[in-house]
Amino acid sequence: MTAPTPKPSVSEREARQVAEAAREQDWRKPSFAKELFLGRFRLDLIHPHPLPPPEDALRGEEFLAKLRAFCETKIDSARIEREARIPDETIKGLKELGALGMKIDTKYGGLGLTQVYYNKALALVGSASPAIGALLSAHQSIGVPQPLKIFGTQEQKDAFLPRCATTDITAFLLTEPDVGSDPARLATTAVPDGDDHYVLDGVKLWTTNGVVADLLVVMARVPKSEGHKGGITAFVVEADSEGVTVENRNAFMGLRGLENGVTRFHQVRVPAANRIGPEGAGLKIALTTLNTGRLSLPAMCVGAGKWCLKIAREWSGAREQWGKPVAHHEAVGAKISFIAATTFALEAVLDLSSQMADEDRNDIRIEAALAKLYGSEMAWLMADELVQIRGGRGFETAESLAARGERAVPAEQILRDLRINRIFEGSTEIMHLLIAREAVDAHLKVAGDLIDPDKTLSDKAKAGARAGGFYARWLPKLVAGPGQLPRSYAEFHPPGHADLSGHLRYVERGARKLARSTFYAMSRWQGKMETKQGFLGRVVDIGAELFAMSAACVRAELLRTTEDHGREAYQLADVFCRQSRIRVEELFARLWTNTDDLDHKVVRGVLSGTYTWLEEGIIDPSGEGAWIAEAAPGPSKRDNVHRPIR
Repeated sequence: MTAPTPKPSVSEREARQVAEAAREQDWRKPSFAKELFLGRFRLDLIHPHPLPPPEDALRGEEFLAKLRAFCETKIDSARIEREARIPDETIKGLKELGALGMKIDTKYGGLGLTQVYYNKALALVGSASPAIGALLSAHQSIGVPQPLKIFGTQEQKDAFLPRCATTDITAFLLTEPDVGSDPARLATTAVPDGDDHYVLDGVKLWTTNGVVADLLVVMARVPKSEGHKGGITAFVVEADSEGVTVENRNAFMGLRGLENGVTRFHQVRVPAANRIGPEGAGLKIALTTLNTGRLSLPAMCVGAGKWCLKIAREWSGAREQWGKPVAHHEAVGAKISFIAATTFALEAVLDLSSQMADEDRNDIRIEAALAKLYGSEMAWLMADELVQIRGGRGFETAESLAARGERAVPAEQILRDLRINRIFEGSTEIMHLLIAREAVDAHLKVAGDLIDPDKTLSDKAKAGARAGGFYARWLPKLVAGPGQLPRSYAEFHPPGHADLSGHLRYVERGARKLARSTFYAMSRWQGKMETKQGFLGRVVDIGAELFAMSAACVRAELLRTTEDHGREAYQLADVFCRQSRIRVEELFARLWTNTDDLDHKVVRGVLSGTYTWLEEGIIDPSGEGAWIAEAAPGPSKRDNVHRPIR
């Protein structure tokens, strides 16, 4: 048996090549968001708003009713926060309810819910306890069920999915102590042992559900050898296998009931039959899984927004200052309006993206990523505004409020619980780069060789010819469009309702302006474009706002034609779009007027010690220890804190 390979040392270019190889290279289906970044406002791809089949809606609503009753009677959120643990009996109750199998097909014992109703369930249970929402999401969105659903063999589905649907909690293990969003440096190895086994060695960090999991999806590097392609590969691993040790249950500022740990693998034998897909396909499997898996996070952000709105309404009507409820003071009222309008838009983005995922007519990799990015950022802002509206009571814990006789409102807890959403399943910074890469994909396909230093002059000449033809057809279309015609999208201005047609015309104009800006930037910076992360982040943020405006308008029209709240929905969509347009204008201005270059100079100075004098006059309360824990392969020296829930 070959000895474990040392931790890879890779250059920035090599790391980018690994990430690029893991991407889905082709666009086989239309994408509203991709077209938006190319300056084409394809309203026909999202309007009329798609709807679930009646039988799917009925099944989903029936489960939501059962889940609501369970949340109201069996979940004690204050206890979970106090004890920093979800009670075993609560998890057992969720299993009996079928919550582990919400997304698993009924033929494997699951509930077979659509993405739309799975997300509604997560929003509901996440509002009762964000820790439970995270447990269920990690299990079904990125744990064993989702990759097996897409890439698993029939034998693997038959063996594992019935367990996942009813009894077994699962976890996804990719991150390592020194490996986050750069998987090219993945150190955990899976060494072939004959024809029928691999031997795993390594350490995984931040394994959500890892402390209580029964089954694990583990990403490990298979060394290249005769008969083995090698590369990062995905495996299903039994959590109670010999050599698997949960060495620590991690604690965080929020989500205190999260069963997140450090897991060590030492000489763990895994059957080759448990490999998901071929060798080297692990990252592609992970990224494809996340295309829809990311929608679970904005689902819980929508739930958080609804709760923030409820508390803001009730509190601001009861609390009086200077002779009237604080809601009637403009400074507070503006915050409430922001929470209401943004919650409406987030739900619009989530439901639209989820329904498109269910229909499978569109490629939603960008839509799902935008939903995750936008949801996590806006939910955090809404929670922060709620704390401000509550004042001192927003900073006070629910337990302290109850102890002195007031309503136990956990406003500070939701702020802590939501903060992680801007980091996990792709930090905001990584999401900006991921979405930007997809947004410029069409450009790189026709002109990428022009800026690739490894390409020959002949390759560059061919790329130049391709680019010339593409841009000759594309650029003229960015000059004018329906957004400049005053009667475009007239169906979004029905009598007696707010006028949303102007907002859609703005989106159409904004999409063309965004595409022109991206083209100009590529022409200006060429190969250095990938280093302009500030610019790329703003491009993506503009796209996110335009997508949210589109979704809000389409949802308002859906509600006008199918429910009783059409006029109110139009009003919320109108307010959201007006708020969003202000943000978009600021972002467009900051594309070219910013401090990016100056920031780089300051950073170099900080790292070189130029400004250490500025740090004088403080005491650093941090403890001793390495910045990054040592994670050398080998047997565990710590007690196993793994605690499966039976």
